[in-house]
Amino acid sequence: MGSVSGRRRGVHQGGRVNLSAWQLALAVGGALLVGVSKTGISGLGLVVAVMFASFIPAKQASGFVLPLLICGDLFALASYRAHAQWVHLWRLLPWTVLGVVAGYFALGRMGDREARVSIGAIILIMITVQLWRRARAKPGELPEQAAWFAPTLGILAGFTTLVANAAGPLMAIYLLAMRLPKLEFVGTSAVFFLLLNLFKVPFMVNLGLITFDSLGFNLLLMPVVVVGALLGRRLLPKINQRVFENLALGLSAVAGLRLLF
Repeated sequence: MGSVSGRRRGVHQGGRVNLSAWQLALAVGGALLVGVSKTGISGLGLVVAVMFASFIPAKQASGFVLPLLICGDLFALASYRAHAQWVHLWRLLPWTVLGVVAGYFALGRMGDREARVSIGAIILIMITVQLWRRARAKPGELPEQAAWFAPTLGILAGFTTLVANAAGPLMAIYLLAMRLPKLEFVGTSAVFFLLLNLFKVPFMVNLGLITFDSLGFNLLLMPVVVVGALLGRRLLPKINQRVFENLALGLSAVAGLRLLF
């Protein structure tokens, strides 16, 4: 990776972290939201990606944030593992692995702008599909699941998670389509993202997006992730199911628009 200059950039060649005061504040805020997104308000994950990408190049940010996400995944797994619905995991994970491999080969050929626009467009298209499917379903009826739905979401989730840690909105779209209650939603997401993020680590190391220097800074931020996870765990029982679903879908749409424009 070449060196990055300018006040906006906080990570330089070799993964060295050199942040100004406002960049450090964004990093702490982002780490807090990582925890909240993992145990409480799903959909904040891509907001986190946007926060870090405001002072770290998008491709570097995807590796920089990954250890923080794994920390949040472990806490979410400890809190909600009993609620995980494995049938949905088995439907998605094989396709997601294919998407990760595709993202690995694409990442070296895509610039920051191309990555942002591609992922933003993918998210907005899939949200539109989900809204259309939800509108067609009768009250209380589970929307009909086309044979392409799980494979398509799985591959896209794998691709976008490697390029920009942006699989959260796509996973939210899939689980909302399955009409999972919020505890099952969060529990299934916890298992899915822990397995997925651990699988991504060797690819990120090979691409030079996770380094000893970046890991050192991650360790300083991990206690903030835990605080956010505790906060999210307290928030979740207080959120109405319909509000939870609309928050997840709405935050996904906002993040998609932010990446696109």
